[in-house]
Amino acid sequence: MRTASVSRWSGYAGTINIVAFTRWRDGVRKLIAGMKVSVDAKMEGPEGVADWVEGWSEDYGLMSQIDACVLGGGMYPGYELYWTAIQNEPDKPAWITGSAPTPAEIEWARFAARTPHYVLSSTLTSALWPKTSFVRGLEEIAALKQQPGKDIYLVGGARTTASLIDAGLVDELRLIVYPLIAGEGKALFATTERRRGLELRKVLQLQGGRVSLIYGIR
Repeated sequence: MRTASVSRWSGYAGTINIVAFTRWRDGVRKLIAGMKVSVDAKMEGPEGVADWVEGWSEDYGLMSQIDACVLGGGMYPGYELYWTAIQNEPDKPAWITGSAPTPAEIEWARFAARTPHYVLSSTLTSALWPKTSFVRGLEEIAALKQQPGKDIYLVGGARTTASLIDAGLVDELRLIVYPLIAGEGKALFATTERRRGLELRKVLQLQGGRVSLIYGIR
């Protein structure tokens, strides 16, 4: 078990002026958000799960270009539990989907086990995974982007993603859109406060009526 305590918590959005400090330039690692959403941009249905998603593997083509993951403290405990179960018992049904892990999920579980994870949280202090660390403010995410390495995968959740987009720290948004209007549920951009322009970089039609969209964030 690892504990970490870094800088003083400074809040998620709008409390520190780091946008100028984190403007993209050559040599800076990109922070790339990847999300699976319904057509109406819901990440979860009213029951708190995205029951239209068959598997939670990294399906955005990121694995070869990243060497770190960032996610929020609200998401991390369940994320760690889910992928630890697949790491330890890859033949048993996963507790979210109720089905056996897909080959892609098993591959991601192994990748996650050896990849540093940075959890943005004001309260969490310990994790089961030895390569998990805790960051307390957005300026530490900005500093992480300045360090040498590959790009960084922003796993979620919705509030953390919205806050990092508002702060100007997210460089690219990769969405897999499912052919479904979810109605009630958790919206990806529900807490986003600032307007952001997007540059469409790639569109790909997937099986089952899904669409992969890659946007640069201006």
